[in-house]
Amino acid sequence: MFRAAALITFLTCVVPSEAQHQPGYCVFYEECGRNPSVGGSLLPPIVPCLDYSRARAISGEHYKKLKQVCPILDRGEGNTYACCSIKQLRSLEMSLSLSKAVLVRCPSCAENFAHLHCINTCSPDQSQTVKVTKVLNVTSNGVTREAVVGYQAFLSTTFADGSFQSCKNVRIPATGGFAIATMCGRYGAKLCNPQRWYDFQGDSSNGLAPLDIDFQLIKEGQTEGLPTGMIPYSGRALKCNETTPSGGKLCSCQDCQESCPKMPPLTLPPGPFRLFGMDGFLVISIILLCLLMFAFLFYLTVSYLVGSWKNKNERKGEGKDKNSNDVTQQLIDPSEVTCAERNSMAAQAFLSKEFSHWGELMATYPLTVLLLSAVVVAVFTAGLKSIELTTDPVELWSAPDSRARQEKDFHDTHFDPFFRTNQLILTAPGRKGHIYDSLLFGVQNFSGIVSKDLIMELLKLQTEIQNIQFWSEELNRTASLKDVCFAPLNPSNPNLMDCAVNSLPQYFQNDVTNINAKVNMTELGVTQEVDWRDHLIYCLNSPLSFQDITDLRMSCMADYGAPVFSFLAVGGYKDDDYTNAEALIMTFSLNNYARDNPKYRVAMQWETEFLKVVQAYQKNPAANFTFAYMAERSLEDEINRTTAEDIPIFMISYAVIFVYISVALGEYSSWKRILVDSKFLVGLGGILVVGCSVLASMGFYSWIGIPSSLVILQVVPFLVLAVGADNIFIFVLEYQRDVRRPQEKREQQIGRILGNVAPSMLLCSLSESVCFFLGALSTMPAVKTFALYAALAVLMDFILQMTAFVALLSLDTRRQDNNRCELLCCVSVSTKRPHKANEGFLLPLMRKYYAPVLLHGYTRMLVMVVFICMFCGSLFLMFNVTVGLDQELAMPQGSYMLDYFQYLYKYFEVGVPVYFVTKKGFNFTTVEGMNAVCSSVGCDQFSLTQKIQYATNHPELSYIAIPANSWVDDFIDWLNPGSRCCRLYAFGPNAGEFCPASESAFLCPKKCMGIPPDGVLRPKVEEFNRFLPDFLGNRPDLQCPKGGLGAYDKAVVRDPSGEIIATRFMAYHVPLTNSQEFTAALLKSRELANNITKTMRNITGTSPDFEVFPYTVTNVFYEQYLTIVPEGLFNISLCLLPTFVVCCLLLGLDLRSGLLNLITIIMITVDTVGVMTLWGIHYNAVALINLVTAVGISVEFVSHMTRSFALSTKPTHVERAMEATANMGSAVFAGVAMTNLPGILVLAFAKAQLIQIFFFRLNLVITLLGMAHGLVFLPVLLSYFGPGVNKAVLLQLQQEKAKANQEQQLRNNMRQIYDNMSYENNEMKQDPDSNSTKAPTEACRRAQEERIDRF
Repeated sequence: MFRAAALITFLTCVVPSEAQHQPGYCVFYEECGRNPSVGGSLLPPIVPCLDYSRARAISGEHYKKLKQVCPILDRGEGNTYACCSIKQLRSLEMSLSLSKAVLVRCPSCAENFAHLHCINTCSPDQSQTVKVTKVLNVTSNGVTREAVVGYQAFLSTTFADGSFQSCKNVRIPATGGFAIATMCGRYGAKLCNPQRWYDFQGDSSNGLAPLDIDFQLIKEGQTEGLPTGMIPYSGRALKCNETTPSGGKLCSCQDCQESCPKMPPLTLPPGPFRLFGMDGFLVISIILLCLLMFAFLFYLTVSYLVGSWKNKNERKGEGKDKNSNDVTQQLIDPSEVTCAERNSMAAQAFLSKEFSHWGELMATYPLTVLLLSAVVVAVFTAGLKSIELTTDPVELWSAPDSRARQEKDFHDTHFDPFFRTNQLILTAPGRKGHIYDSLLFGVQNFSGIVSKDLIMELLKLQTEIQNIQFWSEELNRTASLKDVCFAPLNPSNPNLMDCAVNSLPQYFQNDVTNINAKVNMTELGVTQEVDWRDHLIYCLNSPLSFQDITDLRMSCMADYGAPVFSFLAVGGYKDDDYTNAEALIMTFSLNNYARDNPKYRVAMQWETEFLKVVQAYQKNPAANFTFAYMAERSLEDEINRTTAEDIPIFMISYAVIFVYISVALGEYSSWKRILVDSKFLVGLGGILVVGCSVLASMGFYSWIGIPSSLVILQVVPFLVLAVGADNIFIFVLEYQRDVRRPQEKREQQIGRILGNVAPSMLLCSLSESVCFFLGALSTMPAVKTFALYAALAVLMDFILQMTAFVALLSLDTRRQDNNRCELLCCVSVSTKRPHKANEGFLLPLMRKYYAPVLLHGYTRMLVMVVFICMFCGSLFLMFNVTVGLDQELAMPQGSYMLDYFQYLYKYFEVGVPVYFVTKKGFNFTTVEGMNAVCSSVGCDQFSLTQKIQYATNHPELSYIAIPANSWVDDFIDWLNPGSRCCRLYAFGPNAGEFCPASESAFLCPKKCMGIPPDGVLRPKVEEFNRFLPDFLGNRPDLQCPKGGLGAYDKAVVRDPSGEIIATRFMAYHVPLTNSQEFTAALLKSRELANNITKTMRNITGTSPDFEVFPYTVTNVFYEQYLTIVPEGLFNISLCLLPTFVVCCLLLGLDLRSGLLNLITIIMITVDTVGVMTLWGIHYNAVALINLVTAVGISVEFVSHMTRSFALSTKPTHVERAMEATANMGSAVFAGVAMTNLPGILVLAFAKAQLIQIFFFRLNLVITLLGMAHGLVFLPVLLSYFGPGVNKAVLLQLQQEKAKANQEQQLRNNMRQIYDNMSYENNEMKQDPDSNSTKAPTEACRRAQEERIDRF
């Protein structure tokens, strides 16, 4: 009897065991209760009961629920069997809704995902694909049953691979990342594969799976190791470019590469300009060199032949007058004089006469003139009381009406300005790393900086910064971080934990307890301790997770509720090997208030305290970090600091120039008169004239409200000093080289000297002033204001030189004539002033040695060849100059910002965000409008976000690395009835209102929208407008990760009527490290935005002025480089024009002189740019200001010499060039070159790199090249191609000489008459004493001469 009972018992146990691997049998059924081995799950871990039985036929509500959740198993009511109860279907539906919320963008992916879990849970052939591996007794409602807590699921690799392929490219619009990254644990999107994907899904520690599922992927036909009776599930997985059986459309291109349209071949950027296989600009330069050399050689040949012919004629007797005397000057017939030559002489005579009268007047009343000049200057300078100094880089370099500035204003007006960044990048060089063998993630390498003690130290520093407090005058209370911080999820009333602080400790919610947490965990039969390292590995790969997959079960989200992406926490890693990073990153984000907002000053004050804390920590010897840091205010602070520190350098520079001028202007005829002949006060007066002209210019523009800048303070005085010193030297040296005529008063002599040199001074000053006034047409504010200030300053300097300086020289000359010492006016010396011209040492040196050597026949040819080669070489180099200004150059040497830029470029793994902003005029509420923007299923293949996605496929060309997030896509996903996001209260006071996902399904059973028949969900206009505010205000959580608060609440701007007037879509650039990359990224993003705009304007109802534009916070700085080359050519051309016109006009329409003048200045400018390329000086707005200045200084080097040559009456070109080189060249060398060089050399000691490069290097180049062209090339050029002697001048000299000869002959005739008369008188009145007749002879002779003179 006992044996029979045992046999029956055995058979009952065996039968289900045999039945478990047969078709039509289940291995579990119905829910048994909570899994006791799973804790802290995001969903209740309800597990099924072990139940080896036949599949159940289902009907009624049970059948409807199965058809809704698992339509793949539907065989028709009354003919459908399943292994799951209706309770299990509801639990499965809840679990799938969370996954579908992420995968719903791709219907085939979402269906494949649900397909497998429906097979495992409900398939009527469950026993053939599922093998139970672990059961536990579970008690629920007082009943204890065996529950399945682990099983193996067998499926074919074909289905697994197909399902994985359909999902691997599905994106999360809010982050731009891949959805698969959140569903593959530690591996992330890059290392994820089908096995790892399913392993994560079957891991009960992921917070979603209620039990452990061991997915066994079996290849087709493989039976080895397969339990008897098991048949791997081999259903067909849908491809992502297929429609679903339920009517779902194919996935979009952004989520499915197979859905992408065939793109046209990429248009590669144009390569370098080439000719004949060589650099095109090099070829052009060589051709130009050959042409110029040939033209010059041809000219020399023709000149030699013409000269030989003339010499032959001269040897035949030409060149002699009728008395065979040598003719030293060409005899001019009045009919030979042209109108232009008469005009030229008349212009010179008129200017000389008027300036002579003016100079005599100024010298006659010096004190009155000085007083009136002081009054005028004081009136102008009084405007300085209201001066505005522009220090904001945006105001300085970006024009208010520029495109980038208008886009910035639009963005900042409709959205909040880009937040203020305060950042530390920390490293621990030399610190050894360690190897960690993780239970879950295998062997991992941890760098030295990713260690527990350093994370704790970083958290301590972070906490100290977060707790900064200070007294705020604006708030009239103690302020802290929460008063100014960027709090995306609680912007209205944030506390300290709401502030956006991105750092590695945020993966542990800044909690020391979480960092120290550890627990034993069993995985695949192996028990091992897991700690902070396992949590960190998981979070760095899945930053969006609300719970890790370890038994620690900690969230990866920051304490302020948002994710911290890996590139914001660590840096210096390769290929997503985050734990091997070389740097930790900590960022504090503040709201970016307008400058007139009181909270702007509070934010600035917090940043000041932030810098104090960081700098104090850096000095702490116990600190284990080597780091770089910055605050949002750092750039402006450092620029202002270095400017203040370099002021003494500028003062020393001016002092050196002053000492030189004072010493160089002295005459020094003897040691006894050194204190009398020095020109200390004249030099000081010249400096004061320059200073007063600059102050008057600044004061005038301050009166009319044009702000100044630090660039003006640094450049304009140098420019005016170069112009002013040159004029001073020319004037004073001309006076010293002159001898006062008999009966000529001092005032008359000064007037006469001024009449000689003032036209030349007027020529240069007027050319420069008009040049700068035209330069004010520039669109760049810094260049424009500089040009205005410089133009007026140069003009004022000339006016003060014609008035105050003339008066000052008159007073000094009076003192010198009275032999009084300069500083001790009451002391006089006995040594008289010599009555002869004082030429100094420079004029004889240049006349005797320099000019003859320079203008020797062979030297002239060599000079022309060298300068032609230099010009062509510089032309080639000019086309290769680097355009841009790297921001680190604005920093002084030793600045902490230089270290920050170095760390930023080395360790940061992503570039700046770029927003694609839409303006008013597009209807987002229509289906067509949504499809033109979104990138999920049913969207246009060339929609806004889809085009940005295409751009990210080629980041090397588009400079976009991460595609744009899309509030339209997430809004549609949020509305999807398959998720828990958008539901409505069924009853209570809020009935019919939006119900958040955190509420129970009992309170909110109704979905906002129904399931669309074609699987493509699009809200109607009314639904769009009704639920959009709920979406934007919904805080994301595990139940609904698509909530728009934080990510999109400020990305959509609506007017009071509800119309969307502005939106933005955020993408990320690749890391950009220099101004060339920033400029290229701006250009490419604008091209992309323009393409998007054209497409969206084709949508019905779109306004014709609708526009999409890219916005990056750096655009306002780098936009100038898109147009700075044509802008520079335009400005420099405008500056060159007046130098030509004024020169021609003031020289009496002398076109040849004006043209030679222009050619030389162009050569100086081109050679300057060429040397810039060689010396590594980039071309930018600061360089453009200096190039405009170079034109002005070049006028000083060139125009004086040209005018001196044009007015010379020497017989040959070479002699005239020698005279101009000796007389005017010496003054130019002493006045411009030697005035500028000492001051420029002092600037080499400045701390600011900007001053060293663009003021020391560039001004040195300008001065040296100007000196070389003005004193070497121009005299040679004039000796070859200069204008001939003005025949009108020669005719006048000829006539004056003839008149003088007539007068001399008449005087000789009269002398003979008087001599005869004297002889007769002597004969009539002879004195016997012969000596007595000799005495009055001399007196008589003098009396006769006086009578002749009166006659």
